Amino acid sequence: MAKYFGTDGIRGEPWQFPLSKDFIKKIGYSSAIIIGKNRKNLPIYLGRDTRASGIKIKEYLSAGFSSAGFKVIDLGIVSTPLVSFMAKSNKSAFGVMISASHNPPKFNGIKFFDHKGLKIDTEAENKIEKMLDLDFEMPRPSIFFRKKYDATKEYCDFILSTFPDREAFKNLKVVLDCSNGGAHKIAPFIFRKLGIDIKVIGNKPNGKNINIGCGALNTESMRKSVLKNKAYCGISLDGDADRCILSDEKGNIFDGDDIIALLSMYFKNNKKLKKSATVLTVMSNYGLFKYLKSRNIKARQVSVGDRNDTEAMNSYGIIIGGETSGHIILGEFLPTGDGVLSSLWSIYASIKLNKKFSEIKNMWIRYPQKVHSIKVQNKIPLDSIDGFNKHIKSIENKINGRILVRYSGTEPLLRILAEGENHEEIDNAVEDIVSYYKQKIRRGYAD
Repeated sequence: MAKYFGTDGIRGEPWQFPLSKDFIKKIGYSSAIIIGKNRKNLPIYLGRDTRASGIKIKEYLSAGFSSAGFKVIDLGIVSTPLVSFMAKSNKSAFGVMISASHNPPKFNGIKFFDHKGLKIDTEAENKIEKMLDLDFEMPRPSIFFRKKYDATKEYCDFILSTFPDREAFKNLKVVLDCSNGGAHKIAPFIFRKLGIDIKVIGNKPNGKNINIGCGALNTESMRKSVLKNKAYCGISLDGDADRCILSDEKGNIFDGDDIIALLSMYFKNNKKLKKSATVLTVMSNYGLFKYLKSRNIKARQVSVGDRNDTEAMNSYGIIIGGETSGHIILGEFLPTGDGVLSSLWSIYASIKLNKKFSEIKNMWIRYPQKVHSIKVQNKIPLDSIDGFNKHIKSIENKINGRILVRYSGTEPLLRILAEGENHEEIDNAVEDIVSYYKQKIRRGYAD
């Protein structure tokens, strides 16, 4: 089990281990040695979101990179997919994003991309962790080179180039929530370039308000604005804009499962859905699997984490993958989730299909689902809790559905998902699981 890396990089509270000053420098040095092997003459592309702690983290990481002999291109406040794009489209050693994504402002994190724009694999993570556990003194940097670079135009041109008919967006009214995050400037810039009439919210970061009352986990303000402004749709990005949640014109949530259904149908109709397949995580609604099957679209299922989607997409030659949470990967364009790209393609597909988002949402039947999280002190392996798996299976049989229980890879949480045919039954199922788990842990029934 990983010691420092979660499902998406290294996260924690700044100035507490593992995001303490000296350890951040060590992370910079170790990652440069491992990921940048044989690419020392090329720069590291470094970006951050709007968290105040990112300023110092950038300094400490850069010190570590310099100790390893690397130059740094400072992209400033940007989105995570922009870093992936720059690492992929330029000759780079690798890319790094300082962000804790959708998490509250008190957290921060470090994400790594290889020179192809892909999130680094578990093998690279394990090598970095082994190096981090070694006792060594970093060499003094012979040079300290960090150059600021504005990649707005390059990234904007890339996004625009993916659309065959840019005129389709002209004068469309859209609400855009930037989550007070990394894309608060570049996302509105791109939308306006396409001629979209946008009402922007969540675009006044102060270092302490990222994801607060806005963004992909807090869509209420965005949805209210859609109704008030009679918009075509609404979009809420998360803190680093690698994911999005939409709203239909009626103010109803249009999540990652809805986006996958829409884009799969659009590309299928246009004979561009390679392998006639998509990749979903285990958290996707069972109704989506049934809908895709009815459209002769195969759904490959992977564990939670957009990196798992990408790996499966690359393995099977699939161009669309994603998560209910709004991480959508359009592999034909970029190897990681991009909230700006996927939201714009969702709008484009709905226009070309001549269907409102509410009509698309009603194309498939969503099974009643409940997702619940509880805080935990220790992530005790669920298999080691006496009778736990057997208890889960018995509840699944009762609700005639499915249950998924897992620990979060980025937070101290146990996540429970229950799906079935009846709301009351799945509510009771979740309460039963929480009670059983707490009782077993309290009594020390772990083998």
